[in-house]
Amino acid sequence: ILYNQAHARPPALVLLPLRDPVWSGLGSFAMSETVVKPLVFHPGRGSGDLAARLSRAVEGDVLFDAGSRGRYATDASIYQIEPVGVLVPKSVDDVRTAIAICREQAVPVLPRGAGSSQCGQTVGAALVIDASKHLSRIAAFDREAMTVRVEPGVVLDQLNAWLKPHGLWFPVDVSTSAQATLGGMAGNNSCGSRSIAYGNMVHNVIAIDAMLADGTEVRFGDEGTMHRALPRVRGLVAGLRAIGERERD
Repeated sequence: ILYNQAHARPPALVLLPLRDPVWSGLGSFAMSETVVKPLVFHPGRGSGDLAARLSRAVEGDVLFDAGSRGRYATDASIYQIEPVGVLVPKSVDDVRTAIAICREQAVPVLPRGAGSSQCGQTVGAALVIDASKHLSRIAAFDREAMTVRVEPGVVLDQLNAWLKPHGLWFPVDVSTSAQATLGGMAGNNSCGSRSIAYGNMVHNVIAIDAMLADGTEVRFGDEGTMHRALPRVRGLVAGLRAIGERERD
């Protein structure tokens, strides 16, 4: 019996004897069909000396102990998956270095904000990178243009408290505003109760400076400027546009 994984408790299973008539129409499929198994990453095999290499290469905290991995195995969802390890970077260079090392060792990378989403985006068998502790700087502000540039770990309430003396606020008002980071909100395309009036994140973010898994660093912004980007980036943008066109209806 299949059930939706979003339910906390599965329904009771209904068991039938193999001689029951319900099986008669299945032929040999139920007994002999080959089951295709998904590709699964095994942390114990793939991580290797990842902890040691990260410890030598970055300034931030490298947390591979059982307690730390247990803390980061959960978020506000029902899911629980133990990560390979955790990096709490002190700088963007730490993130850049970690992505390069993980790419060499074929270890997945999973950026994490507050972990306040209920859909499980921040748990997985990967190196979790927690930007909320140190990458929380408000870097630039333009009152006339009403724009602000932030690092991914800035919390929404922190940003709005900083903006309040200027008579401004960031209108994507998620219910977890005391915890939610701007980076996580961008990743989730967060909305909030006022999104009908003010839009969600995609309507309130001008640009994102991103690092891709292959090490490419790019600014995703006005689509009119993307023709000057690297071929790899232009290909990503074209692929996204094609998906949008295909699913328009």
